[in-house]
Amino acid sequence: MNSSNYQTIRVQRDALGPHIACVSLNRPEVRNAFNEVVIAELTAAFAELGQDPTLRAIVLAAEGKAFCAGADLNWMKAMAHFSWEQNHADAALLAEMLWTIYSCPVPVIARVQGDAYAGGVGLVSVCDVVVAVESAGFCLSEAKLGLLPATIGPYVVRALGEQASRRYFLTAERFSAAEAHRLGLVHELATAESLDEKVVAIASAIATNGPQAVRACKRLVQDIADKHITPALRDDTARRIADIRASAEGREGVQSFLNKSRPAWLA
Repeated sequence: MNSSNYQTIRVQRDALGPHIACVSLNRPEVRNAFNEVVIAELTAAFAELGQDPTLRAIVLAAEGKAFCAGADLNWMKAMAHFSWEQNHADAALLAEMLWTIYSCPVPVIARVQGDAYAGGVGLVSVCDVVVAVESAGFCLSEAKLGLLPATIGPYVVRALGEQASRRYFLTAERFSAAEAHRLGLVHELATAESLDEKVVAIASAIATNGPQAVRACKRLVQDIADKHITPALRDDTARRIADIRASAEGREGVQSFLNKSRPAWLA
């Protein structure tokens, strides 16, 4: 899907600096709620950007006052008449979208400029770094509708933590950006005025590191989180460091450090 053909999102390359792309939800009139078109377009955009070897970071942002209000009401009305098979197929597409963003080789930074509800919390949770305005609110509101945050659940529990997820899945309470920060869902808090500055600072910091090393670091965290430290895991990590030490980027990085010179990726 060509970037110019997107209806519900906006994709900008080099938007916030060299090698930094920005994907923006662009349905402010419905608080950036998602439907089947948004899901398909986000999946396509991140699949495409993830294959770009020149990208160092992707910022996931949104237009308007809200980051993402979850599911679109008209989409929910249509789903009310779905069979089990249709519901399963529909949910599988959402699950694929979340996985595509979570597993994108390029680091993803969430720029949360407003409220994130239900599936919006899921979008935040699949990102690698989260910067949110202090006024943003979060809510896992599915239980209020007699539903559950199933497809987003694996990512939210990893990002928010098991104990906090127990509470907010069950109560569907709104919680503040400060609380989200305390619990680890949000990495950095910002004022509305400083939000872009903080996002750019983090993206720029990532962009100064070895591109292949950054992608390997992202995979490493995902692969070893919550794993038992077994002999197999220890051997796996030893193999990974051997692979990158022997790589062209690894050799150049170490030599640049020793020689006090700039590596090629900063040229």
